[in-house]
Amino acid sequence: MRQIITLLLVLASVTALPARALDIVATSPSMGALVRAVADDRATLTVLAGPNRDLHALQVKPSMILALRGADLVVAIGAELEIGWLPPAIASAANPAILPGSAGYFEAAAQVPLLDAGGPADRALGDVHPGGNPHVNMDPVRMADIAVALAERLALLDPAGAPDYRRNADVFAAQVAERLPLWQDRLENAPGVVLHHRDAVYLLTRFGVPLLGTIEPTPGVPPTARQIAALAAALQGRRGVIVYAPYQSPKPARQLALRLDWPSRQLTLEPPMDADGAGYLHHIELWVDTIAEAR
Repeated sequence: MRQIITLLLVLASVTALPARALDIVATSPSMGALVRAVADDRATLTVLAGPNRDLHALQVKPSMILALRGADLVVAIGAELEIGWLPPAIASAANPAILPGSAGYFEAAAQVPLLDAGGPADRALGDVHPGGNPHVNMDPVRMADIAVALAERLALLDPAGAPDYRRNADVFAAQVAERLPLWQDRLENAPGVVLHHRDAVYLLTRFGVPLLGTIEPTPGVPPTARQIAALAAALQGRRGVIVYAPYQSPKPARQLALRLDWPSRQLTLEPPMDADGAGYLHHIELWVDTIAEAR
């Protein structure tokens, strides 16, 4: 009898142990925000790049390789945004669980239709993505769809958490749906935006805001004075706002703003490093406020 009681106590202690949290690596704060929104406390999370970094141009660091080596899942934006550094980092990590094509590798851009697809794959034309524009994180509706897909991937890796993942994704999607009409109303008849390049086009397209031009005619190649002058001439007499990211040179944006007497604003394409679902929505709110105030 004593042996039976001891066995029952051991079994009870084992079943009382919490499930091991999934070890997840996100390439960017927006992907980290989705992980926090969907996985909540069922995951430990490492985000590889901060909101002020250009995801096109990161260098592989030992800390990245170390994080990837122990990961159960990598959550990337995809569409070749991280092509210069994520594949070699994964290769160096020597973790077969997160290789592309495995359940441990998730690309957000692969879950939704992409804008700007079908362009020429010619690096001489600058920083181009012939498979489509990778900056899907700037569209809250696509992000809600990606959250649902991420919940299913997490459920595959952690079946016990499937109800939690699916419920959390539904909550995030509902929060997006609740805010959409408010954002749409604020951006009704917004005069338009000049971007450094087409990195926020998903947001503008979602709300029907005109893209009035790009500071870099060739993505990744600094504009000439003549190109800035030509853009200013084309926009004379109109209203709008010029928006650029922290890692993009402010000089051409300020020159254009001076010529047009427009506001210029620096905004990140990514939410803060520690953002969750609410933090991501606040990030979109900042963009909406900036565009709306340009009237």
